[in-house]
Amino acid sequence: MRLPSLVLLAAVASPAMAQISPDTLHHEVDAQMPALEKTYLALHAAPELSRQEQKTSAFIASELKRLGFDVTDHVGKYADGVSAFGVVGLLKNGVGPTVLIRTDMDALPVTEETGLTYASKVRGRTPQGDDVGVMHACGHDVHMSAFLGVATELAQHRKDWHGTVMMVAQPAEEVIQGAKAMMDDGLYTRFPRPNYVVGMHDFGNIPAGSVGISSGPMMASADSVTIVFHGAGAHGSQPQNSKDPIYMGAEFIDLVQGVVSRQISPQSPGVITVGTFHAGTKNNIIPPEATLGLTIRSYDEATRQKLLEGIRNAANAVAVAYGLPADKMPTITHPEATEATVNDAALTERVRKAAAAALGADKVLPQAAVMGSEDVGYLTDGYKIPMTFFRLGAGDPVALANAVKAGKAMPDIHSPLFAPDYRPAIETGVVAMTAVAVSLLQ
Repeated sequence: MRLPSLVLLAAVASPAMAQISPDTLHHEVDAQMPALEKTYLALHAAPELSRQEQKTSAFIASELKRLGFDVTDHVGKYADGVSAFGVVGLLKNGVGPTVLIRTDMDALPVTEETGLTYASKVRGRTPQGDDVGVMHACGHDVHMSAFLGVATELAQHRKDWHGTVMMVAQPAEEVIQGAKAMMDDGLYTRFPRPNYVVGMHDFGNIPAGSVGISSGPMMASADSVTIVFHGAGAHGSQPQNSKDPIYMGAEFIDLVQGVVSRQISPQSPGVITVGTFHAGTKNNIIPPEATLGLTIRSYDEATRQKLLEGIRNAANAVAVAYGLPADKMPTITHPEATEATVNDAALTERVRKAAAAALGADKVLPQAAVMGSEDVGYLTDGYKIPMTFFRLGAGDPVALANAVKAGKAMPDIHSPLFAPDYRPAIETGVVAMTAVAVSLLQ
């Protein structure tokens, strides 16, 4: 019967750590903004493609070291054996939970068309050898700038939290390889296994100065599938002597649409898109092969597996209907995949409350799930670690309001015209994420 007294005594003897007041946090972040703006402009002008983030990662590592973090670079190993440019920075501050704060670093093969004075003029080379423009068209420069601002705040406020801050700068998000590469390189065996994973992504259709937070699925799983139909080539004037793989591919495109419309519940959204179809070299030659590239999106694993099975069945059914033998069945490969981004309900409520206290409840907006994808879900280790991944407003509020009135869409992420309202976006990201981290490190 003495247990309640002991519990009460422990609670009195170990009071909760102080929180950073919203006024203090806003004042400090405002003072940081000249340096963070300089960081943003430098990062925006020097983007690097996926798996090529050498200078970017070196800069992040240097900044974390300057702030007193224990830093390890070149964390990550890709499936082809190439080392990745992942960065892990640890700041240990007594006994307590470990909170992983994640940013991504890579840019896109997009030629910037914003006309801004600080626009990227960088050219890069893709793995296929193509010379392309390179742009932070997905706002990873905003993410990294806010990430470093959060690291600065947490380093300055050790009296207000205890535990371990684990800053993770991830490469190759755009090609859905970086998070898995870091996990495969022992992210949670070489470094502490986190109690929580938190991150954010900017969106141009959300007003800068606000964040979007909801629990449950936020972004879809993404699977890339390549299908090669093996036929028999012939002269274009003699189709009877062929097994036309172009015709098979066309039949497949029609048939596979029924997987979503007739095999998947309307309550479980799914998408199958055929994005590429390559076949032939000349208009009077029926080629021996045709190659199709697909993307598949869903929010839950059961739907995902049904979609993948439906694709396999449709491809094989077309080949069988065309009379192909077993050794001529389509070759189906699955080169890229990532899990859905699912926000843990209990953690997300804590994140929402912390963000609302720091920003104001009117600046925390509910959000619907989208079919876009992220690889941050890998960091949950199969959803074993609670995660909240929130959205960061990056759209100019006045321009957004005018666009809505005019019935037009603002340029958003992945557009060559994407120009985030970076000052309030970065400031809001630092304030919100710092408040969230401190609330969890208690």
